[in-house]
Amino acid sequence: MRCFSCSKLSLKIICKTCKDQLFVPTIKTRKVGTMDVISFFRYSTLESLLHSKHKPEGYRIYKALAKMTLKPFIEEFVENVDSDVYIVGIDEIVKRGYAHVALLTREMNVKHSIPQHAVLLAQNRVNYSGKSLQYRLEHPRDFVYTGKSDIDVILVDDIITTGITLQEAQKVLMQHGVNVLFALTLADVEE
Repeated sequence: MRCFSCSKLSLKIICKTCKDQLFVPTIKTRKVGTMDVISFFRYSTLESLLHSKHKPEGYRIYKALAKMTLKPFIEEFVENVDSDVYIVGIDEIVKRGYAHVALLTREMNVKHSIPQHAVLLAQNRVNYSGKSLQYRLEHPRDFVYTGKSDIDVILVDDIITTGITLQEAQKVLMQHGVNVLFALTLADVEE
């Protein structure tokens, strides 16, 4: 097999050299409404890898990215909490054989961290890619939440662009008595 990034022979989809030199997380926190959104990379750093979600190899790439970023983050986070924290992915809908956000949330399954899969789904299947803020505001996702109430949650998505999707998700969760601690994304489009 070859590294998806540099094409050198590798047993993993992202070789150790690329992981250690090219894909070193640069954690950034952005305030979106009342919520902190923590991102591990700038979008430009991961763009080709993030677009792999539309291809079969995206399964292995998203899983590798989650192991590099989200898993160590949640392991460290839960060391400092006394109760369980639930993980909710944004719109974990299966496309092309897998749900890319579900791959991210599944890697966060550690002691005191409980993923709730496919409990926050959009009724509106509109594609926001390349669309303006105005378009996003006029075409909300219309999320439906079917998970537990009265819990603490970390929201997870792959990319944050305007933050509209995360704000809408937070609003729906709050209507169900869910306390959103913060959100995690792999990449932030804002440079």
